[in-house]
Amino acid sequence: MAERWILHCDCNSFYASVELLSHPELRRKPVAVCGDPASRHGIVLAKNEPAKALGVKTAETIWQAKRKCPDLVLLAPHRERYVHYYKIINEIYCRCTDRVEPFSIDESWLDVTGSWQLFAQSPGDLADRLRAQVREATGLTVSVGVSFNKVFAKLGSDYKKPDATTLITRENFRDILWPLPARDMLFVGRSAAEKLAGMGIATIGDLAAADERALAAALGKLGHTLSRYARGLDDAPVRRWGEKEPVKSVGSGRTFPHDLTTAAEVRSALAALSDEVAARLRRHGLWAGAVQLTVRYASLQTITRQQRLAMSTHLARDLAGAAWQLMAANWREGTPVRMLTVTAQSLADQPAAVQQSFFEDAPRPDPRREKLERSLDAIRSKYGKGAIGAGSILQKDLGLGRLSMERREEEDEDDQRVKGPL
Repeated sequence: MAERWILHCDCNSFYASVELLSHPELRRKPVAVCGDPASRHGIVLAKNEPAKALGVKTAETIWQAKRKCPDLVLLAPHRERYVHYYKIINEIYCRCTDRVEPFSIDESWLDVTGSWQLFAQSPGDLADRLRAQVREATGLTVSVGVSFNKVFAKLGSDYKKPDATTLITRENFRDILWPLPARDMLFVGRSAAEKLAGMGIATIGDLAAADERALAAALGKLGHTLSRYARGLDDAPVRRWGEKEPVKSVGSGRTFPHDLTTAAEVRSALAALSDEVAARLRRHGLWAGAVQLTVRYASLQTITRQQRLAMSTHLARDLAGAAWQLMAANWREGTPVRMLTVTAQSLADQPAAVQQSFFEDAPRPDPRREKLERSLDAIRSKYGKGAIGAGSILQKDLGLGRLSMERREEEDEDDQRVKGPL
């Protein structure tokens, strides 16, 4: 069987690099792309290499970054530009294979097993050619990892930056990857890293040598996954371009312009977030069997709680009710809340059967509520998303009337690293 060849192409400092195309005079100065410094969304989204060398980090607040680098130049984000270059770059990738799977707006996997011979002398040579083509077409640089599976290709693109190719083979991966910190492994966030450190696991090599059952006992299913990844046993396929990943969860979250301290504010926020989630569930023809609530307090402490639903649903009232139950059990009114996220989980394309009961309190479908919420969908479809919705009076005050692109970037380091299964 022929060896698989997977490329992971990662644009270097993508947001900052795109912005610098319009500001070439700033290339040698420390630059960060960020939200409004005067708002709660003043977070570093991306930084260039000079800023990185001075210690500026993605997802830290602007005041933290400016304390490290007083001369830091701040640029506003332009999402439409990032989408424009995303399309150009992936079109280049699609010229050499139909198996191109974006992992985010600035990185993609390519399976070139059956096609690299048509374009280059070796898979590594093809990676170099793609880097040159992207640079010529856009002025942006890309780092590429070349390996026999997706995880090692991803680690390869991170290994050497900027504008570099790293080849990781079955013969050399132990020498290159195993000395790296366990924290560098895909899907190892802060919490998992702390648990691994408590087990004496400091490097990817330690992770590979660890007993898989002990890892599973400490980390659950993730323990099995990390053990396989570290030993080079990842066999996940690269999806074809345009092939959709099955939806595993649907969520909506906000960082608020001011901290929420009253039950009325929190209830209104949960209702609005649940309304968004429910509308998306209905649009995709999905039902949720569980709800997850993520709460970040003003102290930046973050907790996540989950609850199974008595009956699968795609109605906002049910999701908001479950989210409030979780909130009430884990929050004391008056404690400032900075961010909330409501996520629908255990999704299915049809409602699960409900155990029938003679008792009146057994869960029952609510056709009238279903009709009402679908009517809201129709109104929004015709007049716009902000035309009508639960808690609409408070939405503006709570900053719920818009989606900010800082939402994902502001989340803590665990959330950035853990993007979901391959």
